[in-house]
Amino acid sequence: MSGSCKFVTVSSLCALALAATLSAAAAQPLTVVELFTSQGCSSCPPANANLIKVKDQPGVLALSFNVTYWDYLGWKDTFGRQEFTQRQVSYEPPLGHDGPFTPQVVVNGHADVVGAAPGEIQNLITSTGRTSGPSLSLDGGKINIGAGAAPAGRADVWLVRYLKGVVQVPVARGENTGRTLPHANVVHSLKKLGSWTGDATALDLPPASDGLSTAVLVQSPGGGPILAAATN
Repeated sequence: MSGSCKFVTVSSLCALALAATLSAAAAQPLTVVELFTSQGCSSCPPANANLIKVKDQPGVLALSFNVTYWDYLGWKDTFGRQEFTQRQVSYEPPLGHDGPFTPQVVVNGHADVVGAAPGEIQNLITSTGRTSGPSLSLDGGKINIGAGAAPAGRADVWLVRYLKGVVQVPVARGENTGRTLPHANVVHSLKKLGSWTGDATALDLPPASDGLSTAVLVQSPGGGPILAAATN
């Protein structure tokens, strides 16, 4: 009988073991790759394509945040939100930049690159590694954060809803007129759920809608490093 589960009792044990294994795998640390992009930016399509190349890499959480500050060029980004622009703006002082630019790729909240040249995103993933903060898991409608050290006493807990996969967007005006642009793992909403102060914490995980996937980020305030991340 070795190597298979043929009886009810053994099958149940195997199912529990498999569930535990899958849960443990899901809770492994991730590398968070955020692309700040815009459909109104002619320099962005190569970075969009490079994000697509790494989005299915094991241990990588790739997210596209579409910003709004190029909308004045004639095309209003169909995924752009002011809160995504503000997220990028908050990164710039810690990263040593005067202001936001596109395309910009930020890995784990503390290293960045333009991301348009071949291999740039992959090189940054390799050199940065994975998050090293508290344990983090999403299970049973709860966000479970383990105990650990919270820089400066606390960290923010962010809820990210995104559309997993690649979508094609035709652009009718602006710098990319006539082009159809691919986007990977497009973020649709970003919300701060609360804080983590270093103690083991459980927060309610609101249900997702419209076929969106969920990611949760535990991050130092003010555009600081991402300490932990999990996705469903």
